[in-house]
Amino acid sequence: MNSEAVSALIAKMPSLKAAKAKLEAMEPGAYVVHRSWGFGQIKSYDDGAQRLMIDFKGKKSHAMDPAFCITTMDVLPAKHLLVRKETEPKKIAELVAENPAQLVVEALEAYPNSAATAIELEITLAQVIGEDKFKKWWAIGKKAVAKDPRIQVPEKKTECYIVRETPVSAEDEILEQFNGTRSARRRIALAEELMDATGKKDVKADLSVVLKGVTDAVRDSNQLDAAERLYGAAVRDDLAQAVGAENNFEPTQAGLIANPRDLPAIAEKIPVHFQSRYLELIQETHPIEARDILFNLLKTSQGKFTTEVINFLVEHDHSEELAATLKRWQTEQNLRAPVLLWIVKNRHSKKFAKLLNDLITPRLLSAIFFAIDYEALQASSARRIPLGDILSEDTDLISDLLSTADPETARDLANTLMLNQGFEELTKKSLLARFIKIFPKIQSLVAADAESKEEQLLVSRSSFERKREEYETIVSKKIPENSKAIATAREHGDLKENSEYKMAKQDQQVLMAQKTNLERELGRARVSDFSDASREQVSAGTVVEVRHGQGATTTYTILGAWDGDPDNHVISYKTALGVALLGKRPGDTVKVKTGTSDEEYTVVSIKRYADQAK
Repeated sequence: MNSEAVSALIAKMPSLKAAKAKLEAMEPGAYVVHRSWGFGQIKSYDDGAQRLMIDFKGKKSHAMDPAFCITTMDVLPAKHLLVRKETEPKKIAELVAENPAQLVVEALEAYPNSAATAIELEITLAQVIGEDKFKKWWAIGKKAVAKDPRIQVPEKKTECYIVRETPVSAEDEILEQFNGTRSARRRIALAEELMDATGKKDVKADLSVVLKGVTDAVRDSNQLDAAERLYGAAVRDDLAQAVGAENNFEPTQAGLIANPRDLPAIAEKIPVHFQSRYLELIQETHPIEARDILFNLLKTSQGKFTTEVINFLVEHDHSEELAATLKRWQTEQNLRAPVLLWIVKNRHSKKFAKLLNDLITPRLLSAIFFAIDYEALQASSARRIPLGDILSEDTDLISDLLSTADPETARDLANTLMLNQGFEELTKKSLLARFIKIFPKIQSLVAADAESKEEQLLVSRSSFERKREEYETIVSKKIPENSKAIATAREHGDLKENSEYKMAKQDQQVLMAQKTNLERELGRARVSDFSDASREQVSAGTVVEVRHGQGATTTYTILGAWDGDPDNHVISYKTALGVALLGKRPGDTVKVKTGTSDEEYTVVSIKRYADQAK
């Protein structure tokens, strides 16, 4: 916009006077970022319509009111990375590929005071590099940035990356941060960074102060849990070796893992890169019991630690024992999801062929279904189940596991799949198709499943959790308490005249009846997020507006069998009104008996609950 256009706009809207400089910057050729439309370039200004014509990605010549753009759009300086990606694509591509630190320096120099928050910087870099590639690129690039003496790296994302006026070495920066914090965790992390920055050699003599700080933290801090204290002790000992100090510190690493009962909890929290060293430390500290300890750790392991333990056992000549143990766990149904995941991922590995050959059977598929179902029921919210993902993504896995199955076994496993809470319905159908490809007669299960669904209860995740908590309370608290009450009352003598005993036995009958009923209900339940609800007709998972007779309208949310909140008009699909409305479309009328009278309701509109819950 030229000065005449800006003056004309301000004359029309005097409140824009304060934004005169920003309006003047909105000139043809300028690059911009809009809050909704993203990156674009101003192409022209239409004086007659008083509109900017802007090219956004996927929307060319988009007309926008400059007054509206003042608060929703920023004009980018010529040296901004997004601009330079357009004007100097070759140069920016070269920096992305070869010099991440220089790219960050030039990105920061486009901001006032050469500083930007971590969040601002990462958003810009992601746009320049591409959202799909940024995460991997930044994981490597961030290390180069941290070592660059020109860049001050923030501790938190809300703080700023800054281009320093005077470069500071990475070592000096870490020392400054170390001396400026009293946090034991932070000091241990900084000491490790210092080791990386110096390459564990040519360390300055004054780093003895860092060694003392870490030593004090490991010995005295009450902030650290057992895993953090052990890791801190390892960093301390590495630092002592680097500076040539005598290692006579307490507590020792061996002392911190002296009690085998502490090892599983420590294993859950130690850093990934420390896992193999942790196993070596266990071997050194517990040379006699090490094998048994490692098998116990494997049983409860998760993530990369599962792989580390298995590799460690194989490398220390325990392959035969490992194969026998895995087979026994399979028989006992004690194979947990992380170990199962490792087995199926490595089933074609030459290294582990002898170890895994006898495990790739239908029984393993049964264990996988059990683990997926268990994890789904334990989850407090919807989340990925890695074992379920690999079963879906690895198209050969089911056929490999069913290679020795007979039709009856395959049918039982297919039935188990259809009842599994860990898969969405479409995924079940896809997996079932793989069964049918091998055993065509299983097709009959599909029809049987459609019939059995009428007997199932469709429930929401929250109501299922409430029912399950009620069940767990009865089983783990109320029944044991009742058993104690019966035992105590029995000690009071004559049972015929013992009222406390009679009351306790009556309570026992009630509790056992409740337990049985809840088991039956939970067994029939199918948890749903109602994302498959129809928009065309009323079903569980719809929000329906109804008119009472010829009068006012009310909006009801129809959810699972155990949902109900009358104050907020949430009803179960099993209620009288819910049952009457199921399958109805806008314009349909139903009658519901209330007491001695019939109430008439007309469906006005239908929406999906899942759409509103997002």
